[in-house]
Amino acid sequence: MLFYTESPLKFAFSREATDFTEQGFTDKDHRFGVVGVPFDSTTTYKPCARFGPRSVREASYNFERYNFVLGKNLDAPVYDFGDVEVAHGNFKKTCKHVESTISEITDMGITPVTIGGEHSISYGVLKALETEDLTVIHLDAHMDLRNAYMGEKYSHATVMRRISDLGPEIIQIGIRSASQEEAAFAEETGIEQYTSYDLAKRWDDFERTLRSLEGSVYVTVDLDVLDPAYAPSVGTPAPCGLKPQELEKIIFSLKNKEVVGLDLVEVSSTQIGDVTSVNGAKVIYDFLCLY
Repeated sequence: MLFYTESPLKFAFSREATDFTEQGFTDKDHRFGVVGVPFDSTTTYKPCARFGPRSVREASYNFERYNFVLGKNLDAPVYDFGDVEVAHGNFKKTCKHVESTISEITDMGITPVTIGGEHSISYGVLKALETEDLTVIHLDAHMDLRNAYMGEKYSHATVMRRISDLGPEIIQIGIRSASQEEAAFAEETGIEQYTSYDLAKRWDDFERTLRSLEGSVYVTVDLDVLDPAYAPSVGTPAPCGLKPQELEKIIFSLKNKEVVGLDLVEVSSTQIGDVTSVNGAKVIYDFLCLY
């Protein structure tokens, strides 16, 4: 089971279990499996996303089980399966390991929560999921829709183009940086977008869009969606981003949605207590508290 994982440090509030199929849960119960992917081989600006899983896990221990804003405890069963065994410099082999690991987790009826690592790892997660009738909610400063970047088809800068190839609907949130090629592709394919400026002016329209979503939803959060004031240690920081309170509201809006997975990527912190890691851990913590 889970041949490609090891366990350095577990996310806060994780449970210990040896057999996840014999815990008395029903099909209606929500169970979550955290897995790290310490891969950053296509990073082109600030390196160190490979340390993201450890930094986010460490930061998670600063939160109380009781979520003061939601007024409830984090009681959902959460298991931390450790880190995927990555092949640094080899995206395809790493992607294969990610896909295999996520498939095993979902086969156990557990919803995957993946910590990167750079954004390219999201492609491996989505390859393991059923993408027909799936909506991918993509929070990011960048479109990541290039067909190739620096000669590479698989990259942190092309990940949403490769995910688009798999066929899901895509909604992009917080966008404020793109190439002309990416903007044209998004317009041609009908990818719905809300820039950080749109959210400031059209929040009600955005909330209506999220409320109207039906069917399965996957959420991918590149933490550079936040302004660098709140997340300086990311792979490609971009000014004029979201505030943590806005990101919190977006995560809370997922309540009652059929979320089949979430990933948090591009945390490049190497310091204990770094604000980027804390805000990253909060994304996962807030999501888990919804259940």
